[in-house]
Amino acid sequence: MISVYLQQESWLHRLPAALKLLTVAIASLLLFQVKSVWIFLPCLAVVFLLYASLGRDGLAQLKLLRSMTLFLAILLALHWFSGTFWDGIAVIMRLVVLILAANLVSITTRMDDMLEAVQPLFRPLQWFGMSARKPALGVTLVLRFAPHMLQVFSLLREAYQARAGAKGSWRLLAPFAIQSLRMSDNVAEALKARGGSEGLSR
Repeated sequence: MISVYLQQESWLHRLPAALKLLTVAIASLLLFQVKSVWIFLPCLAVVFLLYASLGRDGLAQLKLLRSMTLFLAILLALHWFSGTFWDGIAVIMRLVVLILAANLVSITTRMDDMLEAVQPLFRPLQWFGMSARKPALGVTLVLRFAPHMLQVFSLLREAYQARAGAKGSWRLLAPFAIQSLRMSDNVAEALKARGGSEGLSR
């Protein structure tokens, strides 16, 4: 199965998945209340240091930002035209911090561990005779593959730039959609081969 997990041993890998997910969730709630650029600067520094603690492979993951440049530029332009330029800077910095933090969890957490950490949130469904594992698997797949899809878009954009000389185009949407469908088929086949949602276990 496609994975962005870094196969190495580090202090971040050894942290419990539930702790990492809870930390990102709490940080998200807190940062959405923050509007000061000066608070986001140390947050960015902390995130970059966490990636650096994983070594060269960890720093290589920061290329994820390249796939976001077009979207962030459009977002900043909209704020600039509306006269809220510094608010736009704060919004962009918030997005970068949270996306990088979520990606950090993905690359340092095994999928089985992430699934076990998310599953307790859906246990009340068992009171109604429904499976808690299936929705937990859906959430886990979103957390796992969202950064991967950003990397796929980044590769498509780089290939388009090499051929056409332009940094981006709406024409990338079609190949991106095709790649997304192919990946969903691959994931579905891998899950089926492992016995579905109940097969993803140690």
